Amino acid sequence: MCPRLAGAMRLGPRPATLGLLLLCAAAAGAGEAEELHYPRGEHRADYDREALLGSQEEVDEYVKLTPEEQHKRLKSIIKKIDLDSDGFLTESELSSWIQMSFKHYAMQEAKQQFVEYDKNSDGSVSWDEYNIQMYDRVIDFDENTALDDTEEESFRQLHLKDKKRFEKANQDSGPGLNLEEFIAFEHPEEVDYMTEFVIQEALEEHDKNGDGFVSLEEFLGDYRRDPTANEDPEWILVEKDRFLNDYDKDADGRLDPQELLSWVVPNNQGIAQEEALHLIDEVDLNSDRKLSEAEILENQDLFLTSEATDYGRQLQDEYFYHDEL
Repeated sequence: MCPRLAGAMRLGPRPATLGLLLLCAAAAGAGEAEELHYPRGEHRADYDREALLGSQEEVDEYVKLTPEEQHKRLKSIIKKIDLDSDGFLTESELSSWIQMSFKHYAMQEAKQQFVEYDKNSDGSVSWDEYNIQMYDRVIDFDENTALDDTEEESFRQLHLKDKKRFEKANQDSGPGLNLEEFIAFEHPEEVDYMTEFVIQEALEEHDKNGDGFVSLEEFLGDYRRDPTANEDPEWILVEKDRFLNDYDKDADGRLDPQELLSWVVPNNQGIAQEEALHLIDEVDLNSDRKLSEAEILENQDLFLTSEATDYGRQLQDEYFYHDEL
């Protein structure tokens, strides 16, 4: 994904394929991913392994593990997920582990980015350093002067939003962001003091009539039905369903600030629960709605190749399989 698009998507609704134990970055749209995964309707098993393990380097490292080592590390992970040590993994335990995994990888990614952005290695990332890393140059727009070119104006708006979020993340008002502040900038959904800012930013973008809520029309943005069409396109029907059934909890036809937050910030809890249920559906052999170690080990290939699971990366990460951690 290009840096500019990544910046634009950071706080907006983001389609992503999130496996069991790895927060995967979506490098293509959902439709493109589906076509890659099921070309001409036929399943590509190698796609699952690529999505599972990430980069080719990670795939190569995984292949180097002996079956015995894979087995050993997987058993260690199972033990860690089993919080009450009763020998079974429940939906709740799986969901909690997945959420922890999401946050771990998000934090690890932010820490790696921090080093790349901190050009002078002084322990902080300045606004200029952020610009240089993102755009190869320092960019400075006039906050009060719109640009005539539509694309340039869109870029100006996105850049100014980034700058506002950067300033909000900078709690100590120093010349740059320390690691904790940089994490707040990159992942505001993980930091409590950024919540109100995220909500206000979303309202500024979507609440066109200024009433403090987002209606269905505002949620759909600039969409207008083709007067020659008999019905809305499928993607609009999907978005309407999301608005009504996923976000508008009180069914009043509009999103209040808290409901809006569940839209603009990824709901890892819901995603984790969905993945846990999917895994139980696939691996639970005796239909007791929980997973034993024997069931998991018997279906080890599923854990390593299924869309719903991502053990591969954790088999490479001591944070997850090391007995003493």
